[in-house]
Amino acid sequence: MLSDKSRPVIEATLPLVGSRIGEITPKFYARLFAAHPELLDGLFSRSNQRNGNQQQALAGSIAAFATHLVNNPGTLPETVLARIAHRHASLGITEPQYQVVYEHLFAAIAEDLAEVITPEIAEAWTEVYWLMADALIKLEKGLYAAQANGTMWSPWKVAAKTPAGTGSITFTLEPADGTPITPALPGQYVSVKVTLPDGLRQVRQYSLSGDAGTSRSFTTKKDDGGEVSPVLHDTVQVGDILEISNPYGEITLKEGEGPVVLASAGIGCTPTASILRSLADAGSDRQVLVLHAESDLESWALRSQMTDDVERLEGADLQLWLEEPQSGSNAGFMSLREVDLPADASLYLCGPLPFMKHIRNEAINAGIPATKIHYEVFGPDIWLAS
Repeated sequence: MLSDKSRPVIEATLPLVGSRIGEITPKFYARLFAAHPELLDGLFSRSNQRNGNQQQALAGSIAAFATHLVNNPGTLPETVLARIAHRHASLGITEPQYQVVYEHLFAAIAEDLAEVITPEIAEAWTEVYWLMADALIKLEKGLYAAQANGTMWSPWKVAAKTPAGTGSITFTLEPADGTPITPALPGQYVSVKVTLPDGLRQVRQYSLSGDAGTSRSFTTKKDDGGEVSPVLHDTVQVGDILEISNPYGEITLKEGEGPVVLASAGIGCTPTASILRSLADAGSDRQVLVLHAESDLESWALRSQMTDDVERLEGADLQLWLEEPQSGSNAGFMSLREVDLPADASLYLCGPLPFMKHIRNEAINAGIPATKIHYEVFGPDIWLAS
């Protein structure tokens, strides 16, 4: 917990530091990569650095954590920390790297706030940083220890490359060596590492859209704004070897008997499709409501898998929204105001951030508690304060 000495300092300076984080973090990354250019090779996303998303992610996490410490003494924001820890573990973040980040981040803070920062302010924000870092380090050690192997990356062979809707491809992979395999939970993701045409290695997370035994499968959209998906689509072929992480992600199907609502948009259907597949394979008798939104029917990447699984479940129903509507679909964008939500339902969300914020707000207005709304964000998580 935040010390009594630091709390009033953080309370007094949080508005200032929060307002300047957006300017501090670019300076931090410039310092970090000047000192450690190797971190851009296989760890940090170059495309996210270019568009500023990574800076927003760091800013959001630090501001959200400090705000929580001030507003909720004696507790930690467990949901936010778990999400960050899983993302870090999927990238192979190590404990010594937190010290590297600290050195360059606080040098950037001292530079930006040179006229106002005092030793007392620096000490208080150092405490905030290490409270967050120590909590994440503990969580990440537990995640690493829970894996079936002690390897960050293992080789997997591309067994199939199948078109999946307009602009999307499903990759099916099989183990390329004897590395022990951690079973993936429905809704989890893996990191995939590829080498770009200029020789730089880059990583991106993809939801597992449905595992079968020892295989892995994930579905990618080529124009997702990153550099990894185009390489997977255009360069990687059947028989090639990819470096894949162990499965991570804390947005997984919770045990129980209550109704499940799966709401997705676009390629965000991949984790919800995985959860739906697990329910169908188990012959679940839970009430399942599947809600999906697309621009048009042909773009729905996992259409066959999801419609087949809905048919396999007696208690499942599907509602579809299309911007170019067809018979049997709703027109335009998804709205829960048009849906008869089951009482006591758990809602799982994945899709673009504006979509998830909108549906989450509607779900809360409809009476679903925030604690029963679970969402997955891909790319930098700039929604950490929600």
